[in-house]
Amino acid sequence: MAYTQTEKDNGIAVIWLDQPGESVNKLGVEMVDEAEALVEWLDKDPEVKALIFISKKVDNFIAGADLEAMIADRKPGVLQEMSRRGNRLLNRIESLEKPVIAAIHGAALGGGLEVALACHYRIVTESPKTMLGLPEVKLGLLPAGGGTQRLPRLVGLQKALDLMLTGKNVYPRQALEMGLVDEVTHPYALLDAAKASANKLLNTPRKRQRKKSLANLALESTSLTRGFIFKKAREMVEKTSGNKYPAPYKIIDCVEHGMDNGIAAGLEAEAAGLENLADTPQARELIGLFFGINKAKKNPLKTQPLAVETIAVLGAGLMGAGIANVSAANGLRVLLKDVNHENLAQGKKHVWQHLSRKVNKGALSAFERDEIFGRLNGVVDYNTFSHANIVIEAVFEDLNLKHRVLRECEQACDAKFIFASNTSAIPISEIAAAAERPAQVIGMHYFSPVEKMPLLEVVVTSQTADWVAATAVETGIQQGKSVIVVKDGPGFYTTRVLAPMLNEALEILEENGEVRHIDNAMKQFGFPVGPITLIDEVGIDVGAHVSKILSKLVAGRGYKSHDAMIRMFSEGYQGRKNGMGFYHYHDDANTLRGIGKKKKEVNRTAYKFFSGKTRRERHEVSEIRTRLVMMMVNEAAWCLQENIIRSPGDGDIGAVLGLGFPPFLGGPFRYIDRLTPSVALANLERLADAHGPRFQPAPIIRDFARDKKSFYR
Repeated sequence: MAYTQTEKDNGIAVIWLDQPGESVNKLGVEMVDEAEALVEWLDKDPEVKALIFISKKVDNFIAGADLEAMIADRKPGVLQEMSRRGNRLLNRIESLEKPVIAAIHGAALGGGLEVALACHYRIVTESPKTMLGLPEVKLGLLPAGGGTQRLPRLVGLQKALDLMLTGKNVYPRQALEMGLVDEVTHPYALLDAAKASANKLLNTPRKRQRKKSLANLALESTSLTRGFIFKKAREMVEKTSGNKYPAPYKIIDCVEHGMDNGIAAGLEAEAAGLENLADTPQARELIGLFFGINKAKKNPLKTQPLAVETIAVLGAGLMGAGIANVSAANGLRVLLKDVNHENLAQGKKHVWQHLSRKVNKGALSAFERDEIFGRLNGVVDYNTFSHANIVIEAVFEDLNLKHRVLRECEQACDAKFIFASNTSAIPISEIAAAAERPAQVIGMHYFSPVEKMPLLEVVVTSQTADWVAATAVETGIQQGKSVIVVKDGPGFYTTRVLAPMLNEALEILEENGEVRHIDNAMKQFGFPVGPITLIDEVGIDVGAHVSKILSKLVAGRGYKSHDAMIRMFSEGYQGRKNGMGFYHYHDDANTLRGIGKKKKEVNRTAYKFFSGKTRRERHEVSEIRTRLVMMMVNEAAWCLQENIIRSPGDGDIGAVLGLGFPPFLGGPFRYIDRLTPSVALANLERLADAHGPRFQPAPIIRDFARDKKSFYR
């Protein structure tokens, strides 16, 4: 099986990377075998004066290592030896006297970027599809193909640590500016530009200019001063993630070891670090989550989806504008409708500013921004809606309003159009009750901010046609989302599993708990924000609305949800949006002058909605965590029991990508597996004895505990 094809052109060997049967190139043992022999042959060939590595794949150079193959054989020492062998090949490429050029279009991630780093010259295309990065930290691993050694020496220690510790992508102009690449060209000119660069290097060897300030050069030049950088990096990791993720610390260790003891020692530290990290529970859960997310980017519905060229979005607020933005950015024509031109202008301004920020970061060119924005058309009527294949409503959470816009769309659109609601809690069947064609009504629940949040929850009713569901999923994938399909019901999946956790936070406040203590306990557990802060951010008005919708659901299990948010909303509390919430949101004098950040103090008057006049941190942190987390994972199990979600994998993806469940724990079902269903059951039974039937275990947990089963393992 050939992974490469080689062409010779006037002394230049063009090595086309083209892994058989795959849409992307991945680094594996077979590719390394072939590349070793190829490099030796080309080095000895007197006709070959220079080498170019380039990909035949669409929008992909090398996507990274073959992760499935890596974890398939987990005998001790296998990954360590795999790293060593890969580094021997890359060292060989780096040591060639003949110029070696990496010609990159599309993704060069992980091992793909490490291959490019071993080359003598890197040229990339100016395309939004082209991105470079070392994302291994997001899998609980580290770059083990020389990334921790070559990247700091190329772009500087501080920039390299930032890229490796965050795993973020770098776009062409950014990469050129930081010295990660040497040239940027048009996609259609990539091969010609690479050949020209090869000839130039043959005539005049490149002297690389290090793009570092004098201050950075001084700071990174000695072991003593570098020690300060490493100290600050470890402090940053401690502040952002504590000791929950071992990979960032191991990355810093490898970089430091290599800088102090030489590249060979650093590469050996990389190999040992990979072997060590791959056995950690964090890596196991993150890798499992990674495979699940990739699966959610493929359409599981077999029915042929309708071809979608134009979508309409009702409502130009932040949610509607965000949906319009991700749609236009991914090639769809968009009709953005609101009731007046003023609202439309604000929505279009949001899109323009977001795209312009990407231009400023180098992720888009000005031409590409203008092209995307040109696909967005603002309207205040339905005159052009006959062109829309899908209408996505993002109007206020009012059933009567949703019924009205649904009927208006049915009058204006083609009979085959799909009406999708972005509601977060109103059952889709209730919205579809007003439709002439209820089979063409579906839920497409996005998360705010739409441009950043990767999840889309597609909600189907018993009446939803298969082709409608398939089309909604395909549209979400085209928008760049990871999509889960869930069954209709109060709160669907994500809102339904979040609400009991937030309710339990209110119950702890009822027991004289303290707002900040609860928030801090859950942030320390691994959630990005605490539950009380989340209520303020989402809106107490929204929380009150969801509380009413879900009250019937929980009543069937013998308890009622706390009514604090309903009472707070009736007295004008809405959270951050109007400055009245569990926290104060006011500007001090410095903030008004543009200095500092908004102060965030607990609004103690909010305690009047709960029993007890005094507040104290009487609840142990472990008790808060157990109560809130077990409420969420138990509700997730109820959803699987009732077929709201189709699999534990969908449940985990929804909780991690939509609700911020700690990724290193993998999601609610992987967390139950980590505890074991028997321990999860014991926890819930203990909590039910102490706090009542709201902790009644889902039957599936009881069954799995009895049968000693697990959701994954």
